[in-house]
Amino acid sequence: MFNNNNNNNNNKSNFYNKESSLDKESSLDKESSLDKELSLDKELSLDKELSFNEESPSDKELSYCKEITSWDDLEIKQELLRGIYAYGFEFPSPIQRKAIIPMIKLHDIIAQAQSGTGKTGCFTIGALEIIDTSILEAQVIILSPTRELSCQIKSVLDRIGSNMKNLKTQLLVGGTSTEIDIQNLKENTPQIIVGCPGRIHDMMRRKQFNCSTIKLIILDEADEMLSSGFKEQIYSIFQFLPSTIQITLFSATMPNSLYTLTEKFMRNPIRILVKTEQLTLEGIKQYYINLQDDNQKYDTLKDLFSSFSVSQCIIYCNSVRRVSDLYDAMSQDGYPVCQIHSNLDKSERFKNYEQFKSGSHRVLISSNVTARGIDIQQVSTVINFDIPKCTSTYLHRIGRSGRWGRKGIALNFITRRDYRVLKDIESFYSTSINELPNDYTKILD
Repeated sequence: MFNNNNNNNNNKSNFYNKESSLDKESSLDKESSLDKELSLDKELSLDKELSFNEESPSDKELSYCKEITSWDDLEIKQELLRGIYAYGFEFPSPIQRKAIIPMIKLHDIIAQAQSGTGKTGCFTIGALEIIDTSILEAQVIILSPTRELSCQIKSVLDRIGSNMKNLKTQLLVGGTSTEIDIQNLKENTPQIIVGCPGRIHDMMRRKQFNCSTIKLIILDEADEMLSSGFKEQIYSIFQFLPSTIQITLFSATMPNSLYTLTEKFMRNPIRILVKTEQLTLEGIKQYYINLQDDNQKYDTLKDLFSSFSVSQCIIYCNSVRRVSDLYDAMSQDGYPVCQIHSNLDKSERFKNYEQFKSGSHRVLISSNVTARGIDIQQVSTVINFDIPKCTSTYLHRIGRSGRWGRKGIALNFITRRDYRVLKDIESFYSTSINELPNDYTKILD
């Protein structure tokens, strides 16, 4: 369906003549834990409605679980309410309607929400209501798996809480000066600490803030946080916290790895879960492009970009090497691209992310490091240059488009070797992914 014999074929060497581009992945090609496949064979049995572990809820507890229909239904600080409206939240999303009241009533929560549904807004509003800004002690910890996601969470906190007097937040992530972090913790003690497990655990171990005053810990993208590489740090962090601490878990998927933690640390958590087959992304049009082999992908990509315009687009590859090779090829051909993968220095990753977010670069080529939680409202198109190896990763990737009910498009490059994976994705999410028709410009525009 695409013209793969165009005048640009001489540029194939920019991408395809690099050894090990597809089949020979070195150890450097293996992404950090964010690229590791998550086993979905042992999914927990998920309930659609609210439920409680072990004990039956009392009438009082059930009243906490009533859904709100507007922000005015919340009995919260007026300065926080003003911040919610100023941020642009006109009405609560489904996850916000269900989870905020139990959270501010100090229940432990296990909340499952698909990408782009206001999950970050949900737990930031809850955290801002729970803290006491008159007390200059650490009160809330928010953990996330990546620097980029942590930065985004802090930005949302600061914007929604902009009217709250004496509110202080601090980011603790790797790739920054430990000495500066320690100085800020002492001189400008935050009520809310946001960051990755490694740096936060290090500050706890060094006794740089008072752990006894922490009353809430939030784990965002909890499934990834408990995968290999993070699990031990998470468990170590809990050893520093009061046994009475409130725990909330937010994630798009609920693998079996969460079960042990919930049993060990949580007290009768309220479950706000949806069934796997209901994890569809309304508003996102999904298509596949059938190709003979991998060698057709780059010319097909160029045909697409010459045929329709996108405001901003993310292109996903399955390894660091693939991201790097595609970035080099597109840069040489004059496309406004930037790249993010785990082998980049953290400061460079952050710089590239900010450039893409601001619109300086229209196209971001990425490994799975941006597949979770990153919210850039202008992203309208996601292209899976390589189809993900794992069904849960597909949900996270295409969720970068169509955020908060906006329309989005997901395009999947499929070769013969990928067809079975595509069918597995369709079956897992009970969805249909149709072949992109010849008159695709009408659809994509």
